[in-house]
Amino acid sequence: MAAQIPANGTRPRQGDTLATEVKRLPGSLNNNPELDLWIGIATDGTVAVRTGKVEIGQGLKTAIAQVAAEELDVSFARIRIMTADTAATADENVTSGSRSMEVSATAVRFAAAEARGIMLDMAAENLGVERDGLVVEDGTITSPATNQQLTYWELMGGRPFARKATAAYPPKAPETHHIVGQRVLRLDTPDKVFGHAAFVHDLVLPGMVHGRIIRPAHQGATLESLDADAVEKMPGVLKVVRDGDFVGVIATTEIEAIRARAALIEACRWRNGATLPDEDALYDWMVSQNTVEGGCIDGNHTDAAPPNDDAPAGAKATVEGIYGKPFILHGAIGPSCAIAEIADGKLLVHTHSQGVFPLRRALNNVLKLGEENIRCTHLEGAGCYGHNGADDVALDAALLARALPGTPVRVQWMREDEHRWEPFGTAMVVAARASLDADNKVCDWRLDIWSNQHGNRPKPKPTESGLLASRMIDGGLPPQATGPAKDSEAGEHRNAWPGYDFPQVNIAKHFVKAHPFRTSSLRGLGAFTNVFAIEQTMDELAHAADMDAVTFRLAHLSDARARGVLQAAADAIGWGQSAGASHGKGIAYARYKNTAAYCAVAVEVTVDEGTGQIQVVRAACAGDAGEAIAPDGISSQLEGGLIQAMSWTLMERVRFSPGEITSVDWETYPMLTFRDAPEVETIVLNQPGQKFLGVGEASQGPTAAAIANAVFAACGVRLREMPLTPERVKAMIQEARRSS
Repeated sequence: MAAQIPANGTRPRQGDTLATEVKRLPGSLNNNPELDLWIGIATDGTVAVRTGKVEIGQGLKTAIAQVAAEELDVSFARIRIMTADTAATADENVTSGSRSMEVSATAVRFAAAEARGIMLDMAAENLGVERDGLVVEDGTITSPATNQQLTYWELMGGRPFARKATAAYPPKAPETHHIVGQRVLRLDTPDKVFGHAAFVHDLVLPGMVHGRIIRPAHQGATLESLDADAVEKMPGVLKVVRDGDFVGVIATTEIEAIRARAALIEACRWRNGATLPDEDALYDWMVSQNTVEGGCIDGNHTDAAPPNDDAPAGAKATVEGIYGKPFILHGAIGPSCAIAEIADGKLLVHTHSQGVFPLRRALNNVLKLGEENIRCTHLEGAGCYGHNGADDVALDAALLARALPGTPVRVQWMREDEHRWEPFGTAMVVAARASLDADNKVCDWRLDIWSNQHGNRPKPKPTESGLLASRMIDGGLPPQATGPAKDSEAGEHRNAWPGYDFPQVNIAKHFVKAHPFRTSSLRGLGAFTNVFAIEQTMDELAHAADMDAVTFRLAHLSDARARGVLQAAADAIGWGQSAGASHGKGIAYARYKNTAAYCAVAVEVTVDEGTGQIQVVRAACAGDAGEAIAPDGISSQLEGGLIQAMSWTLMERVRFSPGEITSVDWETYPMLTFRDAPEVETIVLNQPGQKFLGVGEASQGPTAAAIANAVFAACGVRLREMPLTPERVKAMIQEARRSS
């Protein structure tokens, strides 16, 4: 199943067509065409802009406000952004895959352009003038010929548009922009900087009480017994709730709930599930398990895996390597939290879920209230890119609220709950093999991937549930079935397809059926490990060809935008200039999902060969996300992704013994700290007029590979297993010295 790729790398992707019978509306307008879902003109001189996506720190609210202000010709200060709410916004499914700008901001751009056009049509008719002669400034429409004026607020004044979008009113030309592309103060910054209420954790409702959940140390444990009599008599305790293996407590204050939880832990007796694998032999365990076999062509899943043919007989050189990533956490600074209230058969949930509409469907599958009787409204959580415990704690809160009708119940997980029970980012093993021909061009490429589930968010299927408590309560639904990712550039095969001009590529997927933990989406999905393997392999090939690593990559890249970010990162780090003793520079590139933002990362590291300590002293990150609506937001996402990926690469892994998960706090699950963070330079390559490209996950994979490549440059040791801990580095250096 070798896929033959044209030299320019421009083969149409599956699903591309030359023509369509039905015109699609841009972005999320296609499934949500009602203009009033997106734009509202208020009577007070403000503009309501709604998105079904959520703010998770990526700056989405600010960027969408800039898009709307630009297309409507109103000041940025007039925009009022509302994010996902099942009672008020478009259903845009889940905020994931770095697609919010691509689908939601595009929808807002065309909706705002159409709203402006409609109001210009209305003004022309009301004023008795030609539409083409009208001008708009900050919502005031003027006819220079007659000096007559009308405002948006006079024309609409809180009335709905009551029509569907047509995309018949084109957005502005890029050269006319004066808000888009400018640096503005992020809308979410002031509250966070000055300690105001910014997160769902900060929300206080009248009459609100507090809940805590009791769960065991092993994800497969079941409850043998519970003696709650003494706990029910503790001060402030309103109710102890037990439903099957689900145990929770409700108290008047948070501290009383925490004290009651501690007592309930002592009152519970659990029976552990299956023995967990040997953590130190995790990668060997993964490749030894039964698997579902598949493949990947041009980023798309295939049910059959390609044959494992030998490397070409006439190859000048062949390099091979096996790369591993452990289980890792989202590690949100604020543990998962939700507030729920059930009154008169209706459920209201305040949640930091990244998909309020899928969550509503999932809650209804368990609670059977009817979707029309459930409202989920989004508030930010304190840090997360991916599927952490936000959806799970929403059901926890609803179950406790059901036991205390008419009262808002706030549930926040404890730190050990978060570290043990959030869906982990799955471990992966990637084997890479590549060959060079006589002209130092890659002539053969193969990747083998062992992985479990990357996408396990709640789905609408009524016979199973992605919500944790559902599997614990009596009469609940079993866990969702797992299996290989099928969508384009999904799950374990995200960025498995290399973004280079190779004549022959084989990708084999080995989905590990038996896995010890619940796993799901974490920033970048499989791209993080796949790019880690691909870009180290490219570095090894460059060494085998006796070529500079940047020059070698450029020789396999015909895409001018890919070449642009690679060269920009290299220039920023001072590529080719001596780094000094014990220093090394490394570089790596990827286009996220092969369809989203282009990104290259270059780093300079030092390696203490005595201790094995790696220090990243400097980093440069170049990104091309198409038209740069909010350059500061793009820069922040690139830098934030780089810092998080550094932490994953150097420090993070879930720790476990045969009987329990042991990484339950920041001591046992260390993360990068401020003092560990390097100086980072970000370069945003703006492409006015080009479509928006998702950037939130673009820098993850290139960062990990750039660090490993820099370590090799510093000390000659190739590190293939994450995290790159001092102990592992020191052992590898000592082994290399013995071998030489």
